[in-house]
Amino acid sequence: MLFSSISFIYYFLPCVLIAYFIMPSKFRNFVLFISSMFFYFYGEPIYILVMLATIFVAYISALLINKFKETNWKKIFFIFSIIFAIGNLGIFKYSDFIITNVNTVFNTRFDLLKLTMPIGISFYTFQLLSYIIDVYRGKVEVQKSFLNLATYVSLFPQLIAGPIVRYETIEKELEDREHSSEKFAYGVTRFIIGLSKKVLIANALGELCNIFLQTNEKSIIFYWIYGISYSLQIYFDFSAYSDMAIGLGRIFGFHFLENFNYPYISKSITEFWRRWHISLGTWFKDYVYIPLGGSREGKLKLFRNIFVVWFLTGLWHGANWNFIIWGLFFGVLLVIEKLFLGKFLEKMPSIIQRVYVLFLVMISFIIFNSTNMTQAFSQISGLFGLNGEALVNKETIYYLKSYLLILVMAIIGATPLLKTSIEKLKENVRIRKFINVLEPVMIVMLLLLVTAYLVAGSYNPFLYFRF
Repeated sequence: MLFSSISFIYYFLPCVLIAYFIMPSKFRNFVLFISSMFFYFYGEPIYILVMLATIFVAYISALLINKFKETNWKKIFFIFSIIFAIGNLGIFKYSDFIITNVNTVFNTRFDLLKLTMPIGISFYTFQLLSYIIDVYRGKVEVQKSFLNLATYVSLFPQLIAGPIVRYETIEKELEDREHSSEKFAYGVTRFIIGLSKKVLIANALGELCNIFLQTNEKSIIFYWIYGISYSLQIYFDFSAYSDMAIGLGRIFGFHFLENFNYPYISKSITEFWRRWHISLGTWFKDYVYIPLGGSREGKLKLFRNIFVVWFLTGLWHGANWNFIIWGLFFGVLLVIEKLFLGKFLEKMPSIIQRVYVLFLVMISFIIFNSTNMTQAFSQISGLFGLNGEALVNKETIYYLKSYLLILVMAIIGATPLLKTSIEKLKENVRIRKFINVLEPVMIVMLLLLVTAYLVAGSYNPFLYFRF
């Protein structure tokens, strides 16, 4: 069930809200858990058992780790729980990738398992891993209520595409959380803004990208339009989901951390990854990079650690070589910045720094969205006219005119320009009062406009469902 669907907005969510708020506080986690089970069952009726089994093993393992924390059994239970969680993810997500590569390298003919990947398995596996590791480290208290732990993992606002919510972030809120009209209003506003970003901008950019991929009338300018459009699409698609998840979380009393912070204004690739998919970046930093030694043990180990993290980051996104190469591409860039480029960039004008980041990020997302590296190299070559196409053609001009307004809106929306302008205007008392009155009207209008698009059955995928 998509957040950006009539069934979710007008049927599922209202029913959950009514059931949640009429229940006494002690039963609200139960309402969220049952609602989340229904939400997941709606899309994955069979694989709900996989998720429940993974949660149960993590729950029992954490209890045993805590019980035997003064003995060697602690480590045994810890290792078992980690192997179970990662093994579960590996079987469903990577088994066919491994078999295919073994068959290619050794000329064997092992049959593919052809398992359907459970929706959200990458996200809930990482959440459980962080919980188990933090219990093992003594960073958080073990959760003795299976219901509370299951609610944390299966919570439908962030189940399918994140952000990756750490247990420590909402540990206290699982037991006791506050609700208010202000938090509810903020949550609704944030959800509708995310919904609008998804339906009105990301979907339109997705249509343009599909047109490019399907047409035989490409041009050099069209390659650039595609690269820019896809970079914007994936940002608006994923940040929109994060906005909706954060908004829904706030409605139910949870404070999820921000997941995006205007990454396209970055002046280096290092800064870009502090602003993009923050929950994933900090997860790998805290649970892989730092345990490997981080930057504390010399440059060689630092570079090794960077490549390990970015190999895993690429692999986390998908079981295909283009994702691994995409991850290693960023690993190489980060190493180069740490060696010499970072200091050189600091001396350059801001516009040069930003163009550098935007160009390399665009190249990376062309690789990311390719079915194979042959297609990726072809599309990158097309940017420079190496495929023999004309600079521009009639089809390119037609689609550029058709989508120009969306592209301009997306470019502006990917910067803090609008936000800072509104904040500046609010410094004037009279204007602030006017904006405060206008804001709820605009939110309602956005919801009505989005509803009209959804009823019309517009293009409406979620890119991160495949992760």
